[in-house]
Formats: sequence, C-alpha cells, structure tokens
Amino acid sequence: MILTQISYLDCVVFLIFLIPQLLLNVNIIRLVICGIRMIPFFLIKLPSSFITERYFTHQLHRSPFVQRAPPFQDFVIRCVRYAFANLPANIGRVFFSKNVALPFFTFRLFRHGYAHSPIPWREIEVGGVRGLLIGHYEEDDLPEVVVYYLHGGGFSMGSAYFYLEPLLVLLTLMQPHWRNPVIFALDYDLVPDKCYPVQLSQAKAGYEYVLKNLVNGEGESVVVAGDSAGATLILSLLLYLAAEPNNEDRKPGFATLISPWVSLVSENNRDTPSDFLNAASLHLYGSQYARKKQYLSDPLVSPGSCRYLDWWARAAPCHGFYITFGGEEVLGPETRELISKLKKAKVKVIVNEEPGLIHAWAIARLFLEESEEERTKGMGQLAAAICGVHFIESPTDSAESASTAVELPKLYTKEEMEAFVKEAAKAITAPAVT
Repeated sequence: MILTQISYLDCVVFLIFLIPQLLLNVNIIRLVICGIRMIPFFLIKLPSSFITERYFTHQLHRSPFVQRAPPFQDFVIRCVRYAFANLPANIGRVFFSKNVALPFFTFRLFRHGYAHSPIPWREIEVGGVRGLLIGHYEEDDLPEVVVYYLHGGGFSMGSAYFYLEPLLVLLTLMQPHWRNPVIFALDYDLVPDKCYPVQLSQAKAGYEYVLKNLVNGEGESVVVAGDSAGATLILSLLLYLAAEPNNEDRKPGFATLISPWVSLVSENNRDTPSDFLNAASLHLYGSQYARKKQYLSDPLVSPGSCRYLDWWARAAPCHGFYITFGGEEVLGPETRELISKLKKAKVKVIVNEEPGLIHAWAIARLFLEESEEERTKGMGQLAAAICGVHFIESPTDSAESASTAVELPKLYTKEEMEAFVKEAAKAITAPAVT
C-alpha cells in the first residue's frame, strides 16, 4: 500500500482535524498567544526568506537542502523548522496525536480509493504494553520476522498512529521477501507526563511482549527499529539487554536506526543551515527526559556516553546495524561517532549517509517527494537491509570486521559493567516517576 505525495487538499484536511483537538487539549489563552506570535513569521519572515533564498540567491550559496528541494518541500521544512524551535511541546504533541493522525490517515486512504487499510492492523494493550500490531497475524501461524518499532518525537510528542502510513509502506515492501512479516509499533508515555526510566521500562516490556507472543522467544526473528528519540530508546534497550545473563538467545537479529539521537546533550549537536532541528530545543527535550543532570552521562539514558567497546559488541544484534541519516543533520556528528565506535568493536554496520538531506528524511520523503521511486526510497532501503538485499555497500562487510567473535580491548571488567547496568535496572523497575 503506497499512497501519493501529500497534497494541498491534504494540508487543509489536516488543519480541519487539528484545530478542534488544539481547542480541546490546549489552554485557549496560551493558544491565542502562540497564534499571535506566529503572525510575523507567516506574514513576513517565511515569504521573505523563501523568496530571497530560492530566487535571489545563487544556487551555490543556498543551503544544501534548498539546493535539491522543490518549492513545496522547502516551504514545508521552513514551517517545521519554525514549529520545532517555537511551539511548546504540549501544542506540538497534538499534531502527532491519535485523534489527529488517525482520521487524517483514514482520509488519505479514502482519497486514494480505499474504504479501509488493505493491510490489517489492530490496537494492542496488554500488561501495560500499548501499541499497534500491523500485518496478517494469526496465533497459529507465527511471523517469520517481526519489526519492533519505536517512534521519534523528542520524547515529548509523536505516536504510533502518526507512523501508520510509513510502517504500512515498509511492510508492503517486505512482503515479497518474507512469508508473513508483522510490525509492532510501541506507544510509550511522553514527557513531561512521564520521564526516564519509564520509557525504557516500556520499551523493554514491549520487547518482552514481542518475544513471548510473536516469535516464540526467538530473538533472532526480531528487528528492532526506531527513528530519532525512538532510536535512542532502541540503543538504550540493546545496552540494557547486553548485561542480562544468558542474553544471546534474547538478542534481536538486526537493528535499523533512522537519524538516531545518540547523545541527548552534546556540544557536537550543532545547528546547520538545512536541518529543521536545532540543538537548543534538542538539549531542552533531552534534559526533560533525563530529569537529572547526572543521568545525561548514563549510557542507558544517553547511549553516546557509552565508551566501552566490549559493551557495544555485546549489545549488538546478531546481524548488526543498518543506520541511515542525512548529511546535513544536527545529530550527524554524534551519529558518525557511534558508527566509529561500532566499527572499532568489530560490529557489522551498514551505513547510509545521504548528502544534503536532513533529519529523518527516510520517513519525511514518503510524504513530500514527488515520484513514487523517491517517496519509497527510504523505506525501500530499510526493507532491503532487513531482508538481506544489501545494495548499500557496507564498509564493514569484510570477513574480518563482520564477526563479533573476536578479542576486544578490555577497557573495564565484566563485573564493573554489570554492576553499572544493575544500578540502572533498579531504576527501570522502580515505581514510575511522574
């Protein structure tokens, strides 16, 4: 199931679904103040910057993204950049909520001639685990592969429902290669309603649900995946699982990360002319998730702070990682540093850095690119990596680097690492912090 590019009609309908939810969920005075502050941007700054850069600036002096983006993409990303920097999170989260995303997706289906989704999906809520199970699942016919997906949104916004269309496209592209693949997309609690360790605890509970109910305990049949903050949680989950005793059978088979937020607060997270993210907002959201400043150096909170190569080697899925990100990302330097650590730890990594592109473009392009080939490129690369059709060259594909069964430098003892993770495990099992 692959729909066409977002249209201006889609944008109007999205606003029709959005406005009532904003009125229901946001203080009206705060909403009015926010709306007044937006007027100069939409009346003056947006049109002037758009026209100046696109039509009065030499091609080589435009930002790398604008150099390759058609007007519609450029316009949308300028709006998103403003929203990320200026809209309070409690307003931003409404944009991605179930009550907006689901009716909008239903309209998109209707506009393309579907009365309902051609691929079934259903809501799951069991034992504190909430999410969407996508695909043709039967209890007596377990899937050959399950993608366990955690959404992005800076821990403060986002929902599994907003990701329904991209995940359905991913499943569509996987189906020719697997008998009955399914995707389980977790809906975890958002900041500030809940903070660390709640989200990591929910990510672990979701993984346990997948192991127990969908793959009969065979971790190798699971692909863990996520974008942005969801990728942060995936890395945290892998580091946590690495310290569990007898974890080899429980390790996932593969991990795919889209624009991972590797270090929540880092001087390497720097603004770029192209990306819609900005370091100041990222650091604010990251600090709110961590709750305490000292947690920002905890690898289970901010995985980039893990400098131990053997911990990364033990945490790596059986068949390694696929990591895709844009060359113009604010998060790019930390992502490259993570890739470097994984290679030094002799972990197999398939890397896809796309020059001139921005945060989570593998997902955004599905809505914004014009041709079907370009729209599905990101999800197609993801599906190809999962299915073993590795048409993206990996610099670590040699026999020497593909194996993790090698002698690794011991920067600390096994007991020290397990003691560190044991402390984190206590936090995970502690009562939820509100």
